[in-house]
Amino acid sequence: MKWQEVRLLYPNQFVKLQVLKSHLQGDQEIIEEVAVIGTVSDEDATRELLQSKGNQFVYHTSHKEIVLKVRKTIGLRGKFRYAN
Repeated sequence: MKWQEVRLLYPNQFVKLQVLKSHLQGDQEIIEEVAVIGTVSDEDATRELLQSKGNQFVYHTSHKEIVLKVRKTIGLRGKFRYAN
């Protein structure tokens, strides 16, 4: 489903979505198609977002398009040596 259709069906509310089609543009992911999992109350939106995994996320339909900033994973590399 296109984002504009979601906005018409669920005006001015949070929805939980699954990404079906997207593309990267620099450090942004432009979401083109989504599947609606369900609506989310204002009170539960942050909790639902933090519990989302993989291609699922929570977004508010007041936004004209879905653009997510892509963060690179920062991790430690190499071997650790532990002192005795």
